[in-house]
Amino acid sequence: MIKLSSVLLVDDDPATNHLNERLLKELGVADQYLSANDGEQAFAALKELSANANPSSPVLVLLDVKMPGMDGMAFVEAYQQLPLAQKQAVVIVMHTASMSSHDLGRIEALPIAGLVSKPLTRDKVDLILKLHYQRQFLVG
Repeated sequence: MIKLSSVLLVDDDPATNHLNERLLKELGVADQYLSANDGEQAFAALKELSANANPSSPVLVLLDVKMPGMDGMAFVEAYQQLPLAQKQAVVIVMHTASMSSHDLGRIEALPIAGLVSKPLTRDKVDLILKLHYQRQFLVG
């Protein structure tokens, strides 16, 4: 299984980032794991990652929807302003605990790869990898 170059975990709850990183490391998803506690930190990290990425070394962003300051939706809006070359290797999957109809309507309009509910599980990781990277980690 070929690993992703990087995973950027974005959640205002450090425990969620820690648990997600532990799961992803256990599954051997990526070579590098970064975490951010808000959208501004995440955007700075993504700009650095995507400036060095290419389509053969993809970056997965697992992004919380609701955060103080720059939330997930504002992050995606800022991401849209990046040059195409910086966006081509990036896949953004939003990650949320609450699914209000208002939020779902706003999320559907965003250029993201998908939406998964919390908590992150092995099956959800496997589905993300199958759908967006044509890769699979789980056997049996």
